[in-house]
Amino acid sequence: MTEKSGLEAVAEAAKQAPGRGLPPVHLWNPEHCGDIDILIRADGVWMHEGSPIGREALVRLFSTVLRKDPDGYHLVTPVEKMRIEVEDLPFRAVSMQRDGSDLVFTTDVGDQVRAGADDPIVVETDAATGEPAPRVHVRRDLWARIVRPVFYDLVEMAEEVDGRLVVRSGGQAFDLGALS
Repeated sequence: MTEKSGLEAVAEAAKQAPGRGLPPVHLWNPEHCGDIDILIRADGVWMHEGSPIGREALVRLFSTVLRKDPDGYHLVTPVEKMRIEVEDLPFRAVSMQRDGSDLVFTTDVGDQVRAGADDPIVVETDAATGEPAPRVHVRRDLWARIVRPVFYDLVEMAEEVDGRLVVRSGGQAFDLGALS
């Protein structure tokens, strides 16, 4: 049997996860095999060799073997580790639903995240422009940029606490920023 490498190996490793479960990439420690020409653009589009990856199922598959290490983002299999480029954050939170008192975000690759102590909402503000940059933790050291319409929904449901906008989820309070 021929050993698979590159994208073929990544796809094969990701398929090993049962159901929508995630492969245990945090437990795999393969040698770094170099860079692969994959870029996740700030708008969430995954590119391979300069062209968008058009198959949504393939992007979702690759997202399950994505890991952030101190030296950057990698697609990881049990035997290979290949660095990729990420312009901003690897995922985008494209929708949000209330589930009781919790906020549940859905990413552009189909992950669902219930905001709380383990998966916080963080809003950083650009010092020069004042523009908010909201994100939600997805898993391990991977985050999703909260898209503008979803952030507007958060702002609409926020309550004022000491001159700041705050939303609550998972028994936690998350600061969205100061009132203007």
